[in-house]
Amino acid sequence: MTRDQIRDADGVALYRHEAIAAVLQVRRVDDVERLTVLLSRRRDEPFAGLFALPSGAVETGEALDAAVLRHLAAKVDVSGVTHLEQLGTRSDPGRDPAQRTIATSYLGLVPTSSDPALPERARWEPVDALPALAFDHGIVVAEAVERLRAKLSYTNLGFALMPTEFTIAELREVYVAALGHDVAPTNLQRVLTRRGQLVPTGELSRAGTRGGRPARRFRFAEASLIVTDPFAVLRPEG
Repeated sequence: MTRDQIRDADGVALYRHEAIAAVLQVRRVDDVERLTVLLSRRRDEPFAGLFALPSGAVETGEALDAAVLRHLAAKVDVSGVTHLEQLGTRSDPGRDPAQRTIATSYLGLVPTSSDPALPERARWEPVDALPALAFDHGIVVAEAVERLRAKLSYTNLGFALMPTEFTIAELREVYVAALGHDVAPTNLQRVLTRRGQLVPTGELSRAGTRGGRPARRFRFAEASLIVTDPFAVLRPEG
């Protein structure tokens, strides 16, 4: 049950507005690359003890983008966030049992090369094995994953998940984890090269412990979001 709604002198309802960040990263979990999300365990009610996404109120005179970055900075080094975009607005009257709260959610991405220090109560959790989350944050995570997977098909958003340089094998591991299905390395290289996304660096990787030929290294042609094929879908193999 929420408290009586606060209103201004003209009787217009005054709402709390918050910004929520679903920050995703492909990380190695149990020796497998998995798509994870940044969570933090709540200290206070409502939902004390449950995990939640980084979030907090938008201050007077503060833009939404500034608010979400401020709350993110309390959990992770925001210099490591390579992409941030608005997902949508959540306005269910009962989403916050303490008070009427409207929320604007964001998708953030961190590359595999980044391993920022986290506060004691924060951690990365695989998106396919989430604990119970506070508020409607489970829905926000699902929307963030859906947005990422869609944009990996028709944009160059993979740049935000990868280090500056990488091999095709490394790129495939990240795409498989992010998309949630297998992708053949030759097909992935062919598609991304045809769209002008991949550029060979001229460098080779070091030979692995099992030997074999050193692999060519690549980089993304652009390090900012562009649409490369508006009608494309990266489908499961077979």
